[in-house]
Amino acid sequence: MIIDHLGIAVRSLDASLRFYRDALGLEVEGPEEVPAEGVRIAFLAVGQSRVELLEPLGPGTTVARFLDKRGEGIHHLCLRVADIEAALAALRGKGAEIIEPAPRIGAGGRRIAFIHPRSTGGVLLELVEAQLPPGA
Repeated sequence: MIIDHLGIAVRSLDASLRFYRDALGLEVEGPEEVPAEGVRIAFLAVGQSRVELLEPLGPGTTVARFLDKRGEGIHHLCLRVADIEAALAALRGKGAEIIEPAPRIGAGGRRIAFIHPRSTGGVLLELVEAQLPPGA
């Protein structure tokens, strides 16, 4: 398992890119809209990992509610796993609270799942499968 990315909720992707891309010189992947998640995102490579900037597509989305409650900042930590089904089964077996019953497709077409912060000491944890699903 490795850190795939660190998700940062932002009000404006374009404004945030002026810092991460223009000031820090990080290379941008995207932007990409992920309608199922209600976000517009961009990834920025940082060594072996990435930073994911998340801008809500509208009010009422998960990221919009996060911004309203907490403001801009770290939203989640994402770990890359080889087999998301096996990782979820192992976590369930150890009492972790999985937010949704099954993995879904996230950014880049990869399968993702979220672990509730109640199980992780207050951190929203995302798991992402290392490989694209067959036929993707």
